[in-house]
Amino acid sequence: MEATTSLTTASAPPVDTSGLYRDITGFAHDAPAWLQHIFEVWTELGLLLFGALFVAAWWRARRGDSLALAVAVLAPLATALAYVASELLKSVVDEERPCRAVAGAVTSLAKCPPHGDWSFPSNHATIAGASAVALALIWRGMAWLTLPLALLMAFSRVFVGVHYPFDVAVGLALGALVAFLVVRLLPPPLIRLVTAMRASSNAAVRWCVGPGPAAHAYAAVR
Repeated sequence: MEATTSLTTASAPPVDTSGLYRDITGFAHDAPAWLQHIFEVWTELGLLLFGALFVAAWWRARRGDSLALAVAVLAPLATALAYVASELLKSVVDEERPCRAVAGAVTSLAKCPPHGDWSFPSNHATIAGASAVALALIWRGMAWLTLPLALLMAFSRVFVGVHYPFDVAVGLALGALVAFLVVRLLPPPLIRLVTAMRASSNAAVRWCVGPGPAAHAYAAVR
């Protein structure tokens, strides 16, 4: 009785994209097994690739100026803040997962999350959108890789059947907006911190922030 009551509290999607959801999940259901497997793996593990790219960007920024390193440090923080914003929005909207709510849809490839794990917006898409934009701001040449990866992550959430297309579109936009604002507005205090840390007598601290461009240039001349 309690479960029946709680189900009635779930909100309808803010924008009805259930028809497109049925089309995409129908295509997924008829796709070759190898393609289904790729999307099932990517939708869960793809975020690890963004994590690896954050580490690579930080390592590269250690040889850059204080601004470059400050932005590299802010990028994962911006992604975390985007995730928090997504979770807050989920708690307000309370949208049921399409794998449970859409009549006539095929069975989702991924296990349908339990009731109460709301659908709007997509956390995965939010994290992917934030990561892609933050990494592009750190390392402009990476935009050609990170932006398509974010789109693929968002699409995969619909492909495996756990989100509406509108959920992932809003997730991408939310993540991108939060990351852009954080990376653009918050560097000044971190720049001062990085500069102070590079002057520290502690070797571990100096290793974390790197030598900076001047030290690297000096070593190259020698």
